[in-house]
Amino acid sequence: MIEVVEETASTNADLSRRLGAGEGLAEGFWLRAVRQSAGRGRRGRQWSSPEGNLYASTVIALRADDPPVHTLAFVAALAVRDLMALRLRGGTDCQLKWPNDVLVGGAKICGILLERTGDHVIAGIGVNVVSAPRLPDRATTSILSENPADSGDAQAVLGDLASCFAARLVRWRSEGLASTLAEWTRHAHPQGTPLLVAMDEEGMVPGAFAGLDPDGALRLRLADGSLRVVHAGDVSLA
Repeated sequence: MIEVVEETASTNADLSRRLGAGEGLAEGFWLRAVRQSAGRGRRGRQWSSPEGNLYASTVIALRADDPPVHTLAFVAALAVRDLMALRLRGGTDCQLKWPNDVLVGGAKICGILLERTGDHVIAGIGVNVVSAPRLPDRATTSILSENPADSGDAQAVLGDLASCFAARLVRWRSEGLASTLAEWTRHAHPQGTPLLVAMDEEGMVPGAFAGLDPDGALRLRLADGSLRVVHAGDVSLA
C-alpha cells in the first residue's frame, strides 16, 4: 500500500510516530510526501527536498530469525540499484559504496536512512528523480539527467522501488545474509579502490577497499598492509 501526503516534515518521523502510537502498519506499507520540510540524512544531515523528487519511507516488521538488523542497509541499497537498472534501462554505470550509497556515473542519486522503532525498522529513501541538489562535497545526479526519456513521475518511480525492495527483502530472509553481501559486493567498486573513512575520533583514515566482513562491516586495507574492520564511518572515494 502507498499513502501519499502533500507535505510533511519527515516521512520517517511520521511512521515512527504512528508506530509508537500503536497503529498497525503492515510490512510493505509506504508513505510518500510530495514535499518534505525537514528531511534528514545519515548522522542528522539535512536532506534537501525539492518538489518532483521522491521522498518515501517503508516499514519492515522484524522477525526473530532475520539477519542482523543493520544489514537492511544493503537491502535498501540493492533495491535502489535494481530501480536504476529499470529506470535507466541498464545503460548507465551504477555502483554501490559502503554502507548504502548508490552512485550513478560516480554521482550520488539517492539518500537512505534506516531507523529502528521497537520491533520495526523504518527505511527512508529519497531519490533524485527530476533534479539533483548541489552539494559542496560530492557530485549529484538525477534519473532525468541520466535518462531524459524517463517520465519523471515520482509516483511511478515509487511503484518500481516498492517492488524492488520487497523482492530484496525476501531474498535477505530466504537466502541468508551471505547472499545479500555477495550481491552487494558484485555491484560495488572493485577491491583495492582507494577510500577515505571519516571516523568520529580519528578524522580521515585513508586505505583501500578490501571487501566486507561476514557481518557487513567494511574491511579497510591500510598503507602498512594491515587490515582494519570499520563498523561505522562515512566513506568517500579517494
